[in-house]
Amino acid sequence: MSGPPRKHSLSLRGHRTSVSLEDPFWTEFRRLAARDGRAVNDLAAEIDAGRDPAVGLASALRVYVLERLVAERDQPSSARAGNVSSSQ
Repeated sequence: MSGPPRKHSLSLRGHRTSVSLEDPFWTEFRRLAARDGRAVNDLAAEIDAGRDPAVGLASALRVYVLERLVAERDQPSSARAGNVSSSQ
C-alpha cells in the first residue's frame, strides 16, 4: 500500500499551489522530470497548462505518470537497453 496522498507545494508560472499525490506518484513524477532534465515545477506547469479545466491537477499528474510508464514498458527492449543504469 502506498498510504494516503501527501500534499506538496508547487510553483506554476509564479503561482504557488498544493497538490496531493500518493508517494509512488511523487517518486515517479520526480524521476521522469529528472530524466528529461527538467525541473518538477516546469513539468507540472506544462501539464497544468495542457489539461482540461474539468480535470484536477492531481489527476492530470497521475495520468501523465501512468502514460509515461506505459510508454516505457511498451518500448522495444533494444530502446529500453539505453535506459538501464550501469549498476544493474
